[in-house]
Amino acid sequence: MATFTKIPLSGSTDGRGIHIDDAATPGKTVHTGSATATTIDEIWLYATNYDTTNRKLTIEWGGATAGGDIMEFTVPAESGLYLIVPGLIIKGNATPLVVAAFAATTSAINIFGYVNRITA
Repeated sequence: MATFTKIPLSGSTDGRGIHIDDAATPGKTVHTGSATATTIDEIWLYATNYDTTNRKLTIEWGGATAGGDIMEFTVPAESGLYLIVPGLIIKGNATPLVVAAFAATTSAINIFGYVNRITA
């Protein structure tokens, strides 16, 4: 039977927001997946932009290849929490997959979220 455990993002300190102060790849680590092949991480991410201008945010989903790992968002200015990743998954891998982020303008965006870790 599978077990579900809600955990903080590994890039977070005690569940606090992750300040995105990187402006290019490789981005700031948001979460590192499991090294166990039977573990799945369901990841929920929210961004907040505390600047007065909309800002571009790039998420690197397990890699940095434009062919399938990159997601780009415009995070609205001063609009509270903005859902950017609605429970997408990464599967455990001998070399754990990393979800990272960078922004076109540093020091304007924070990422909050959690992981539902599913183990067999």
